[in-house]
Amino acid sequence: MESLTIYLIVCPLVFLGGFVDSIAGGGGFISLPSYMMSGLPVHMAIGTNKLSSGMGTSLATYRFAKKGYINLKTAIYCAICALIGSMMGAKTALLIDDKIFKLIMLLILPVTGLYVIFNKSLERNKKEFDDNEDFSSKKTLIIGMIVALVIGFYDGFYGPGTGTFLMIALTSLAHMTLNESAGITKVINLTTNITSLCIFLINGKVMFSVGFTAGLFGIAGNYVGTNLFSDKGVKIVKPIMLIVLTIFFIKLLLEII
Repeated sequence: MESLTIYLIVCPLVFLGGFVDSIAGGGGFISLPSYMMSGLPVHMAIGTNKLSSGMGTSLATYRFAKKGYINLKTAIYCAICALIGSMMGAKTALLIDDKIFKLIMLLILPVTGLYVIFNKSLERNKKEFDDNEDFSSKKTLIIGMIVALVIGFYDGFYGPGTGTFLMIALTSLAHMTLNESAGITKVINLTTNITSLCIFLINGKVMFSVGFTAGLFGIAGNYVGTNLFSDKGVKIVKPIMLIVLTIFFIKLLLEII
């Protein structure tokens, strides 16, 4: 039976991650560290995080599909590329020793922190992204597939920030409209979550009860954040994320030393 301490650490932080994600994206920068701070091994933390984050992504994808934001043809091709990328990423992650993975994360975390500090998209509502000039549908599709493959690998390997990276890449590189990029982002994210989750499941790296319970907290946090959105809420996102990342970095450093 899982320790109550794990739930006490993970569930509130995943709720906070859901809250942050609903305001500016990047909730994964809080949710994944929460699992590792609770004492779970690296691979178990990543696999369990895939379960909880996948629950929220499934709901979000359904809502976007219902609103008609998902272009079926683009979604299918991008999903196939995302599946391949995330499968490769997850398998690569499982090949890396736990301690080596922590060393890699010590390098990733400062880069993540700089991204959080300097990325302007985290300071504004996602609705403020400007629509880009039109590309030919073929060019948009090809670039979208490349983005899905590359970021799909990243999501399978590590994951936090995937949704934000996808939104930025699809709007700026593939020149998708805001609504289309938001819908395709959800499809790609859901695909990578399910694919990498299956890989981690096969290898016994998922704690079902913890992941499912945390997933419910994440959905609740997302719901609260959506309903309480304000400019003040956006301003506190960066400090919250940086505090969690700093605590996580110090914990990893102490474990390795």
